[in-house]
Amino acid sequence: MLQQILQTMTVDPDLLAELSDEQRAILFVKIREEQVRRYEEYEKNLQDEKIPRKPKKVGRKTVDFLLGRDGHEWVWVMGDHRNDKSVEEMIELEMHEKALKEAEREIEEIRRREEAEISKRLEMEKYRLETEQKQKEEELRRQREEAELYASLKQAREAARKLEEEKQKAEEEEKIRVEQLRHRFTEDKKRSLERLVKNKNRRSSEIFTEYMCKREEMEKIAEQNIQEVESNWQEQEKKAKKAEEEVKELARRARIEYKNSLRQGMNALNAVSAFSGNGTNRKPPVPPKSEELRKSVAKVINKRPPRPPNKQAVVEWFLEEERPKGVGTERKTGKVASWFHGVISRLEAENYLLNKTLGSYLVRVSERVWGYTISYRAEDRCKHFLIDTSDLGYQFFGANQLMHRSLAELINFHKSNPITVTGGELLRTPVGQVKDPPDYQDLMRPRITESTAL
Repeated sequence: MLQQILQTMTVDPDLLAELSDEQRAILFVKIREEQVRRYEEYEKNLQDEKIPRKPKKVGRKTVDFLLGRDGHEWVWVMGDHRNDKSVEEMIELEMHEKALKEAEREIEEIRRREEAEISKRLEMEKYRLETEQKQKEEELRRQREEAELYASLKQAREAARKLEEEKQKAEEEEKIRVEQLRHRFTEDKKRSLERLVKNKNRRSSEIFTEYMCKREEMEKIAEQNIQEVESNWQEQEKKAKKAEEEVKELARRARIEYKNSLRQGMNALNAVSAFSGNGTNRKPPVPPKSEELRKSVAKVINKRPPRPPNKQAVVEWFLEEERPKGVGTERKTGKVASWFHGVISRLEAENYLLNKTLGSYLVRVSERVWGYTISYRAEDRCKHFLIDTSDLGYQFFGANQLMHRSLAELINFHKSNPITVTGGELLRTPVGQVKDPPDYQDLMRPRITESTAL
């Protein structure tokens, strides 16, 4: 299983959930070693091949940079030159210009409004004077007609002369009033412009002050945000450092566990070699498999998917491959072992071990992978150790683990030898069934074969 993971560099989430913390750390260490090995191999192949670059095409567009006196690209950094203004000075100048433009816009709007009002008053005054002039002319014309009707010729001429003089006098007075009105309009316009200029300077200063106040307020808010971000960043950095230390500690424990498992495996092999015949180091021959069993196992393995699709598939796998080996039963009595459980979930196993003593354990058939899991009651929590199954035997998931011929042999071995050196997990008290019927009922039912059916 480990070789398949290293070949594909992918881990099934269900398989990862079944692994203990130590087994996960060992798996990540092996994956990292495989990544480094592949990268070094890729770098070596790349150096050996040394693929030449393609020549540039003729007529292709290129970018040429302006060169300085030193022959390198000319670079200008704003603010480094002695004549460059500082950022604060540039911001203040920009605010001055912006305030001046805002004041000019407001003053121009006021000027247009006042000019429109003065023009309106001038038109009304002209209309009033013209109306009065028309009324006077109408009165003179009426008097002239009356003089012509009721007075003599001499008197009529005298009256006409007087009317003409009055008319000229009225026109001169009209001209004088219009000129006075124009002069007054010009003076009002001049005074308005002077007032607008003063107001523009005053308004520009007010707007600049408002901008500076807003800028100070924004700087305060930005400073508060920076302090808040800084405090949050420091807190996150502390958490990240703490998590990094935990990962380092976990990796260190995984390396120690890996080395100890190698040492433990070598000691076991040396012990087996020492008790072999004539002091030689020859390994005992593997018992030959029957041709029928070999074909059936190969057939099942070829058809079996990488992970169980459902619970029924696990039950069929156990009945076809594991039940004939006597997995989960006592060799002498043939009864179901006290530590054996059926296809139960991780949560159900933890409920079994909830109020149990330290060292209590059970072995359950995994629903997510083709194998078994030892659920162990530790001091602070429950641990779960995945057992990998193969034709060679049973071993914990990982590299260079000690191989056992049967599941019962693995359980008996770790009653006196800890599963991990750092954790010191010894299998002490098996936890049996509390349900009726037991949860392994589907696994221990008698198989129906062609011979029994007949």
